[in-house]
Amino acid sequence: MSLSFKPIQPLLQTGTNAASRWFSYIGLGVGVLLLLCSVQMYINIQQLVGEAKVSSTGYDFISITKKVTNETAGQPEKNAFSEAELADIKGQPFLDGASPLVASQFHIKISGGEILPVSTDFFLESLEDEFIDTVPPSFKWEPGQINIPVIVSSDFFEAYNIFAPGQGLPQMSQETISGLPLIINAEGNGQQGKFIAKISAFSDRVNSILVPKSFLDWANKTFAPDKQFGYSRIFIKTKDANNAELLNYIDKKGFNINKDKTKFGRTKQVIQGIFTGLGVFGLLVVVMALMLFSFYLQLVIARSRDSLQLLLLLGYSPLWLSKNVSKKFIPIYVLIVLSALILTQIMQWAFHRFAMFSREELSTPIHWSVVVIAIALIILSAITNYRLVKKQLQSL
Repeated sequence: MSLSFKPIQPLLQTGTNAASRWFSYIGLGVGVLLLLCSVQMYINIQQLVGEAKVSSTGYDFISITKKVTNETAGQPEKNAFSEAELADIKGQPFLDGASPLVASQFHIKISGGEILPVSTDFFLESLEDEFIDTVPPSFKWEPGQINIPVIVSSDFFEAYNIFAPGQGLPQMSQETISGLPLIINAEGNGQQGKFIAKISAFSDRVNSILVPKSFLDWANKTFAPDKQFGYSRIFIKTKDANNAELLNYIDKKGFNINKDKTKFGRTKQVIQGIFTGLGVFGLLVVVMALMLFSFYLQLVIARSRDSLQLLLLLGYSPLWLSKNVSKKFIPIYVLIVLSALILTQIMQWAFHRFAMFSREELSTPIHWSVVVIAIALIILSAITNYRLVKKQLQSL
């Protein structure tokens, strides 16, 4: 036959020190609300900017360079990546690949001939085909060939059409300029070479004039055998340009990177840091509230010492008393956490509906992990009180 706790409940002097009890209730409610809201907002930020907008290939390709300082200015060997640094970058687990942009180390002059009377000193670069967005079948070169296929940056082509009218030059379409031969004059190491280049494709990814790697390797060895300064740029391949590990690695190494592609990741880091701090603060408030409530329980048991000792002498089990005394406060914990959960849901609904204008990335219902945390807090509170009451009763 099970015993009833109701007849002996009045023996507990729970009305004493009501201020401590209510402070603990309020503190617990505020702490739980802060914790649940912080977790939900952290998840919201992940959903809003955590899923990187990658290209159709499923990857982001980003160029990184070294920062040129007053100390390293005029020293290209210090502003270039070495083979060891390239190997270190390739070995990072958050990257799916890396390729150096090999630059020409000799003097180059590009002209448009009689059809396009413009001549300028410029540079050429090569990159592994895997990292170029448009690689036509004709993008190949073998020693002895005079004709060189080139891939030109779309930004360079647009820049030409912008300044061309002011220089008395004709504006051109991509189809027209692709049919025009470009004359490349190379000079270095006491040698000269003349090549005919034709634009075979335009790149939206790489801001450069790209030639086949086989040509540039041969040309650097021929015209500049003693000028090997490493790699001025490295292209990295990643599934998420906003990956926190990638951004931390770039900052730690002091590399330059396209900030436009990583601005969401940096914003996410700051906002998530704020909500992480709020979550930690909320957790601390919960812990302090439980500690304050434990003091209240100790005071209740101390004031009810004579009554509890009498119950123990009458044969009541300390385990049974512990279970029933702690069970008395479980409905209060459930009410506090449930109220905080409901307020979190209301805030999430308002945030989704009015602040984010019902964006598809977010959901109006709170995330399931927030509910799990709320349940875990109830269980934690109940276990903490049970162990405290059991310890106090055993000391009587």
